[in-house]
Amino acid sequence: MDDGAKPLNSDELKDLLEKKQLREIKIKISELNENDIAAFLEELDTEKATVVFRLLPKDLATDVFACMSIEFQKSIIDSVTDKELVAIIEDLAVDDAVDILEELPSNIVSKILNAATPQTRKEINQFLKYPDSSAGSVMTSEYVKLSKEYTVKEALDVIRKQGVDKETIYTCYVVEKSRILIGVVTLKDLLLSHDDELIEDIMDENVIKAHTLDDKEEVSDMFNKYDLLALPVVDKENRIVGIVTVDDAVDVMEEEATEDIEKMAAIRPSEKPYLKTDVLTIVRNRIVWLIVFMIIGIFIGLLLNIYEDTIKLFPILVTFIPMLTDTGGNSGTQAATMVIRGLTLDEIQPKDIGKIIWKEIRVGLICGIILAVIDFAIMQLIYPGKLVLTGVVAASIIVIVLMSKLIGCTMPILAKVMKWDPANTAAPLLSTIIDAAGLIVFFAIASHML
Repeated sequence: MDDGAKPLNSDELKDLLEKKQLREIKIKISELNENDIAAFLEELDTEKATVVFRLLPKDLATDVFACMSIEFQKSIIDSVTDKELVAIIEDLAVDDAVDILEELPSNIVSKILNAATPQTRKEINQFLKYPDSSAGSVMTSEYVKLSKEYTVKEALDVIRKQGVDKETIYTCYVVEKSRILIGVVTLKDLLLSHDDELIEDIMDENVIKAHTLDDKEEVSDMFNKYDLLALPVVDKENRIVGIVTVDDAVDVMEEEATEDIEKMAAIRPSEKPYLKTDVLTIVRNRIVWLIVFMIIGIFIGLLLNIYEDTIKLFPILVTFIPMLTDTGGNSGTQAATMVIRGLTLDEIQPKDIGKIIWKEIRVGLICGIILAVIDFAIMQLIYPGKLVLTGVVAASIIVIVLMSKLIGCTMPILAKVMKWDPANTAAPLLSTIIDAAGLIVFFAIASHML
């Protein structure tokens, strides 16, 4: 990325494009950041975007292509020649090339692989065999390898020769025969050491690493935990096969966060952006849980029949239902959100359930009492003299808030123990369960006290 790149002026570029001043466009667009160029191209129709894309210098064109959305990459692929396409794939980082090929039809993938060099084809095929959820699927093979016998001067010479084609040069990996990983050395270590010092003497042998089949979400967590810029990935024989860089880890974090948000909203995760997802796909992603919640709601209504006599005698009780269910749902969601976050960041383990329950009991009691006192005072202003009625509502609030906190903090942990995603237990599933339990508690207290 060019930190000195000029800001994007898309209107000016579009005007030049309309006037077909291609030479001027080529000069101006080559001075822009690759992300800005990709954003500009996606504003154009495919025909114009292809014209501008072909004006880009080869290296810049590859960087711009990597920054495009998958959908737009497909449109460019359909518009360029096979020779141009292979040139792009050859110049892309292997992990980026794999990401693109995984989204393409098999006939196009075969055509690209057949035209690619044997080395590129071998690397891509190696990456394609790893599961989508694994570290192997997000790693790149473009890293700097050093021998422990190198001097610092020799190592820097290697970096100068190889570094231009590597994903990162800030962390280099020390290997023995057959790519056995034995240490890491940073560029800072090299620059601060004497030229004649051996890599063996300055390398760090305590290597933080991942294995090819490790879950990529766990790998992204390692970047947070150890503040890494790159993480080596090894096979079961400790041979380095690639590295995961921080930009790939951030992509995984964004992907997992999006998936969790969708699950917490009871939506089946979608791989496409919202505006590019067709209506029927959105319906399929949402309708299952909506049906489930509707059926649960029907049974909640049937439960209220048990207290039909109480409702007939005191119909005013129905007016408190929205307030009680909202209070319970919000209380449970607060507890669940904090526990899900803790589980995601490994701040909480299932074995901590006793401590969590004890903490939420105290939180629930204090919150419940505060809310009950405020509610009692307000209800006395609205219904003066009806102490029993306002007492029923106040008592229900305390029990419902306490119960909601306990349900909210335990459901994600139980999901974790059962190997489910804790995000699945968040609202609206949690709110639906708490609503049902809260209504039963409210009418049970009302039946007893009234």
